[in-house]
Amino acid sequence: MTPTPHANPIPNILTGLRMLAGAIMFLILAGAAPQGIPFMSDYLSPDDQFRFGRTAFVIFVVAASSDWIDGYLARRWHATTRWGAILDPIADKILVTGAILGVLAWGALPQIAIPCGLILFREFAVSALRETVAGKVKLPVTMLAKWKTTLQLVALGCLQLVLLWDGFGLPLEWQPPFQTFAYVLIWLAAIVTLWTGWQYFAKAQQKMSQL
Repeated sequence: MTPTPHANPIPNILTGLRMLAGAIMFLILAGAAPQGIPFMSDYLSPDDQFRFGRTAFVIFVVAASSDWIDGYLARRWHATTRWGAILDPIADKILVTGAILGVLAWGALPQIAIPCGLILFREFAVSALRETVAGKVKLPVTMLAKWKTTLQLVALGCLQLVLLWDGFGLPLEWQPPFQTFAYVLIWLAAIVTLWTGWQYFAKAQQKMSQL
């Protein structure tokens, strides 16, 4: 017997947990920053900072991996719901925004401020666009937009690894090329993010002109 769309809540539960994980990851990563939480940061040794940072990184990796898992399970179990479709992009934005703000809180990679800012501007702009045209036109998520999220998460994971390099005990001679790789990824993510944002606005304008 084919299950009904509401038969299995696990995909939606995983999405909800991803939202929670994004917030927790941000609090830990930003709190562990050298000038994170006032007064508290004065009592954190570099080892403590790296310990918290590693915890935040693990939470981020697990949460980012669940982005694929909950969608796969929803399709596999025929458990796709309208509520899940609403929560999924929100969870992605919380995770991406939390990671960006957490990385920027460390203040050690000023070169990423522009691409990270562009990503945030686009995400907020598209969210506002969807809210404005809700009930008037439908803007389905494109395949490129899905890959955009994956690229963002991979780039932000690499940037966290750059910040926590010493804490993981990785060879120092590998850090400069890996850091360059992370910079290229975040810029590529920003470009793809802006492109998909332009596509949404162009599609919305086209559909609104037909009303």
